[in-house]
Amino acid sequence: MKITERIYKKEEVITFKSTKERYGGLSNMAPGYSIRVNDVIIPSSEALYQACRFPLFPEIQQEIIEQNSPMTAKMISRKYSKHTRQDWEIVKYDIMYWALQVKLSQNFDKFSKLLIETGNKPIVELSNKDKDWAAVETNENTLIGKNALGRLLMQLRSEYIHKNKNIDCVEPINIIGFLLYGSDIETVCNPLLEYKDNHLFDLESC
Repeated sequence: MKITERIYKKEEVITFKSTKERYGGLSNMAPGYSIRVNDVIIPSSEALYQACRFPLFPEIQQEIIEQNSPMTAKMISRKYSKHTRQDWEIVKYDIMYWALQVKLSQNFDKFSKLLIETGNKPIVELSNKDKDWAAVETNENTLIGKNALGRLLMQLRSEYIHKNKNIDCVEPINIIGFLLYGSDIETVCNPLLEYKDNHLFDLESC
């Protein structure tokens, strides 16, 4: 996935920066969006994304995932940057989109409501200096950056929200070494869906 720099007019877009703002839940730093992958409970999509940087280092993944704060998980990831998978710059956007799909699947009511509220407007993450995942202000009305996170959120909105498409399960990405704690990452399904299926089976067996 290739993402290039763009220019946005601030008055024409939905922006988010602080997790306490109206659209703060769109941020990977937002609390309250825990997920489960390979039966591992992960506090945030940011922790999941950062853990995927280190498929050959389960101990680093564990240290990242154990953090309740998404920002702390990100800081720990930076500490081990020399161990980042060699193709990270090639696969990082695909991994982030996968992580966002998992976030939506397992927090559908809350996360889909937020995406619905953005309507059809472009979504832009604001930053003071990050022109990769976000965009920066060049003047009071112009934003410049790749805005990768915002554009992946728009892709998510287009693919699932606008089409009323279910996202009960998310398939793993077809890349080498897509591992969590030394095991291949499996298809990730909403735990509530699995509970309902098992409960229905129990009732039918009575």
